[in-house]
Amino acid sequence: MLDPSSSEEESDEVLEEERRDVLVAAGGGSPRSLPPPPRDPRGREAGAARAASPSPSVLSEGREEQERLQREEREKRLRLQLYVFIARCIAHPFNAKQPTDMARRQQKLNKQQLQILKERFQAFLNGETQIVADEAFCNAVRSYYEVFLKSDRVARMVHSGGCSANDFRDVFKKNIEKRVRSLPEIDGLSKETVLSSWLAKYDAIYRGEEDFCKQPNRMALSAVSELILSKEQLYEMFQQILGIKKLEHQLIYNACQLDNGDEQAAQIRRELDGRLQLAEQMARERKFPKFVTREMESMYIEELRSSVNLLMANLESLPVSKGGPEFKLQKLKRSQNSAFLDIGDENEVQLSKSDVVLSFTLEIVIMEVQGLKSVAPNRIVYCTMEVEGGEKLQTDQAEASRPQWGTQGDFTTTHPRPVVKVKLFTESTGVLALEDKELGRVVLYPTSNSPKSPDLHKMIVPKNSQDSDLKIKLAVRMDKPPHMKHCGYLYALGQKVWKRWKKRYFVLVQVSQYTFAMCSYREKKSEPQELMQLEGYTVDYTAPHTGLQGGRMFFNAVKEGDTVIFASDDEQDRILWVQAMYRATGQSYKPIPASQAQKMNPKAGNVNTGISPLYTDRGQKHGMDEFISANPCKFDHASLFRLLQRQTLDHRLNDSYSCLGWFSPGQVFVLDEYCARYGVRGCHRHLCYLDELIEYSENGSVIDPTLLHYSFAFCASHVHGNRPDGIGTVSVEEKERFEEIKDRLSSLLENQISHFRYCFPFGRPEGALKATLSLLERVLMKDIATPIPAEEVKKVVRKCLEKAALINYTRLTEYAKIEETMNQATPARKLEEVLHLAELCIEVLQQNEEHHSEAFAWWPELLAEHAEKFLSLYSVDMDSALEAQPQDSWESFPLFQLLNNALRSDTFLCNGKFHKHLQEIFVPMVIRYIDLMESSIAQSIHRGLEQESWQPVKSITNSLPNVALPKVPSLPLNLPQIPSFTTPTWMTSMYDSTNGSATSEDLFWKLDALQMFVFDLHWPEPEFAHHLEQRLKLMATDMIEACVKRTRIAFELKLQKTNKSTDLRIPPSLCTMFNVLVDAKKQTAKLCILDGGQEFASQWQQYHSKIDDLIEETVKEIISLLVSKVVSVLEGVLSKLSRYDEGTFFSSLVSFTVKAAAKYVDVPKPGMDLADTYIMFVRQNQDILREKVNEEMYIEKLFDQWYSSSMKVICMWLADRLDLQLHIYQLKTLIKIVKKTYRDFRLQGVLEGTLNSKTYDTVHSRLTVEEATVSVTDAGGLQGITMKDSDEEEG
Repeated sequence: MLDPSSSEEESDEVLEEERRDVLVAAGGGSPRSLPPPPRDPRGREAGAARAASPSPSVLSEGREEQERLQREEREKRLRLQLYVFIARCIAHPFNAKQPTDMARRQQKLNKQQLQILKERFQAFLNGETQIVADEAFCNAVRSYYEVFLKSDRVARMVHSGGCSANDFRDVFKKNIEKRVRSLPEIDGLSKETVLSSWLAKYDAIYRGEEDFCKQPNRMALSAVSELILSKEQLYEMFQQILGIKKLEHQLIYNACQLDNGDEQAAQIRRELDGRLQLAEQMARERKFPKFVTREMESMYIEELRSSVNLLMANLESLPVSKGGPEFKLQKLKRSQNSAFLDIGDENEVQLSKSDVVLSFTLEIVIMEVQGLKSVAPNRIVYCTMEVEGGEKLQTDQAEASRPQWGTQGDFTTTHPRPVVKVKLFTESTGVLALEDKELGRVVLYPTSNSPKSPDLHKMIVPKNSQDSDLKIKLAVRMDKPPHMKHCGYLYALGQKVWKRWKKRYFVLVQVSQYTFAMCSYREKKSEPQELMQLEGYTVDYTAPHTGLQGGRMFFNAVKEGDTVIFASDDEQDRILWVQAMYRATGQSYKPIPASQAQKMNPKAGNVNTGISPLYTDRGQKHGMDEFISANPCKFDHASLFRLLQRQTLDHRLNDSYSCLGWFSPGQVFVLDEYCARYGVRGCHRHLCYLDELIEYSENGSVIDPTLLHYSFAFCASHVHGNRPDGIGTVSVEEKERFEEIKDRLSSLLENQISHFRYCFPFGRPEGALKATLSLLERVLMKDIATPIPAEEVKKVVRKCLEKAALINYTRLTEYAKIEETMNQATPARKLEEVLHLAELCIEVLQQNEEHHSEAFAWWPELLAEHAEKFLSLYSVDMDSALEAQPQDSWESFPLFQLLNNALRSDTFLCNGKFHKHLQEIFVPMVIRYIDLMESSIAQSIHRGLEQESWQPVKSITNSLPNVALPKVPSLPLNLPQIPSFTTPTWMTSMYDSTNGSATSEDLFWKLDALQMFVFDLHWPEPEFAHHLEQRLKLMATDMIEACVKRTRIAFELKLQKTNKSTDLRIPPSLCTMFNVLVDAKKQTAKLCILDGGQEFASQWQQYHSKIDDLIEETVKEIISLLVSKVVSVLEGVLSKLSRYDEGTFFSSLVSFTVKAAAKYVDVPKPGMDLADTYIMFVRQNQDILREKVNEEMYIEKLFDQWYSSSMKVICMWLADRLDLQLHIYQLKTLIKIVKKTYRDFRLQGVLEGTLNSKTYDTVHSRLTVEEATVSVTDAGGLQGITMKDSDEEEG
């Protein structure tokens, strides 16, 4: 049978070994798991000795399961131990406060919310919502939905937890700000109003139709972590972080007395004292961590002492008890090097009696008096109360039949043992009585431990009083000041104080956080009779001293050279006194009563435990004793803190906030307090933090680079000796870990910059890319004092952006699935895919400029180089697709236009490497296209004019979409591909006119469309662009010149074929030819004028004036030809009238015949038909010209010349007959022709100066004279026809 003692000792050894395993695992194990403990060899031997051995696989599985359970048990024990330390930090913080200036974090979006958001915006675009919006807002939402919401980069960011609703709103806001700025101004509606309205509609779409009435409550519960937390909330948070159960927390809370401030302050004092002792032990044994230099070893000890002294100062600055009366601990000066280590009489702070003066508040409540018989029932009675040495108070008056009051009196005293007197009086009725009669009194001696409830007290009555059983019911409540830790009656005997064994009233007074005094008081005294400062004493239970009379339960306070024996009458009172003095002395050893120690460990005697006796049994029962009683100074807090920080960060990154790695205010507070209280070095803290943040970032989480920068800067300053937290020592481990972290961080940052489109999509998180570049510059620095040359940073960034170009293009081609298409598709399909890919590339470059250019503002040329590299990768696919196109295929020009329009507006990319490559590819194509167009147009002019019917074309553009440029069957050049040359499908009509010929309209449209095509190319190289423009202008000039000359010839030939009689009507074809010249005149201003320099403009003006002059001369010629033609008709009319000249046989014969016939029948008036026919000829041709010819100016010139020529012909005809009298019929015909011609041409707009010319005046005078002559010789011959103006004449 095993010895019980050996079993107990063995269990203690196992416990200590397990605890050591836990610490080793926390310090050197994997950051994510704890290593298994060493197996027990005895267990293996026992297993091997079994008769029926299971198979190796079963053994392996069983062993693995056992190891897993052991590992989980170790981790659980470690978390419980860590939670004990954290709970103490939360219960009594004295270093840190919860920060109030941290940025408020937003709720993050998850994948489900993103999907719901997409559905809501899709519903809006489909018109399924009640939100009213204009087209501009719908376009903005559609762009936002297509580009941002559907982006896989945004989906990845949401999955990593780095996106909040605020990020989505900011992206939309920036998008619409650009759109609203581009909108035209609207009177009465500012653009700020439009922005506000659009954002309000966005919010309405974002919220959808859900009921958000309950959401504020849910938000309030989940938003607690971003606010200042109470202790209960902090406990709950770290229970979740460490996986502590509620019952375990409650056991720890009760056993550690976390609600007892005195106990927690005493625990802190013991911890700090233990840290100092460890520092001294380290200094004596020379067991230091390995530092960079040997001089740092002594500095390390000084740093330890300094940090503990700072904590002591922080502790001393705290009030004694929060929530109590405002009492600040006295600041007692202390030797700098005493450090509470080797406390002796020479270093003690000597207290005077005035330092421990206390202040008490007493409440005396008088309820009633019983047994009052000596006074008549109707007599008035009252009570007085006083604290001896103070003022006196009186109750209200009452009748003797009902002596009840319930009156409270408040007093203040400095006496720990005050004397309270209460007296009962009745009013004296005698005339000569000077004062009222006293019926009884009671004298009380209350203390802070006295009962607070009302009680009956027998009163002392005067002699011969009838009230022998007079009692008064009252309550006396004496408060306990915050700095009075315990009080009561004890027997005491010491060597320096209390030298006689007697019973005294003792008070344990806290003067400061590190100064306590045991004071004995007499009645009615405010200052102690004697006092003993407890600093340096050790209190413990003792056995009874047989030689001392009085007191049953003994304990003592021992100090080198002094021993003070105390005794109480009660065991419980002794326990309370020892506990209070144990907290005050700051000793590491905690005394345990002999009976309890025997129960806990019958063999080992007293065990150092930090558990309160009230909770010892419960703590032991649930296995919490070892965690609560563990000495914090013996733990590796650096490893424990690493575990704590890792678990806290994991919890933080998985909560409902987009924290980007930042802790909440409550978490920062607890971590700060833990580091300060347990001496975790700042560099170690930030190195662990960086290690965790880098790991999370490498695994896809979104981490704020500003946070990385802050921690890295702290570590860099520490390692390079800048003392950011006052610590000057640098361990070898810290330096090595820093270099390792620096390398990892550098790789991470370079990788993020290389993936900037995917790590920081759409510039989110805001400013993160810029902060990443700034951090990279800091990481590349050799030390904190020497800045890195800008060229080195630029070199690294350039390398990253070169990688980024390849990454971006690779992912873009994967998205567009271009590789599959390029290998198997037809040339047309390849071109279509490359065009689509070009659109995507341009969109990528635009997004880079919009969202990331600000971050690269230090090196804008690097972003341009990145774009060039990106485009160079695209050029490989572009060249491949273009090479596959058939010869003389013009469908690739839209690709040039798309790329060129994007590149020419960029300062850095315009005429860059890719841009020049693009030009080199398309220069031969443009030249070839223009050559073929020139040949085609030349042939179309030649053939078109040969076959031209000169019928007017109302509008050639009505059928343009289906009309191709004429094919060229043969040319002098040996170009077999020309017959297939047709108009590109992208070329559309740019010109619309009426009444031109088919050939001319086709010519002008082709020339204009060709020039517009070249103009729309916006060729970036100025010289070639000018060359193209000049060539096209010259070509247009030559083509128009050829067209004008051919039209002139065709006009003359057509005019010659017309007759010269009054039946002549100007054919529409002549009008069409006229219009061709008119259109040519107009088109030269558009197609033939070249914009150039001043010198070149003057040279070009000469060339251009030739075509203008040619057109003007041609117009003049055809006007002259046309006038000559119509005048020849007038000449024919006049030649007919010549037959009536005086003296001719025909004239006499006609006159005789008409007169003879007129006697019997109505004879037609000779000459009137001729005049009417001519006038009708003039009018109808005027209408034809007015309707068919488009140019008013040329019509006016034509009518001017026609009128002038007509008058001139008539004048010359009259001049030839100056000596002859006109025949009556000649006169009547000429009068009508002249008058009608004058009127008709005046109606057509011929000016008065032209109408009333000298020629007209001559004709008018001659006809007037002839009319007068006829009126004298033959009054009725003219039959009303006269040269006088009259509206009665027939039209």
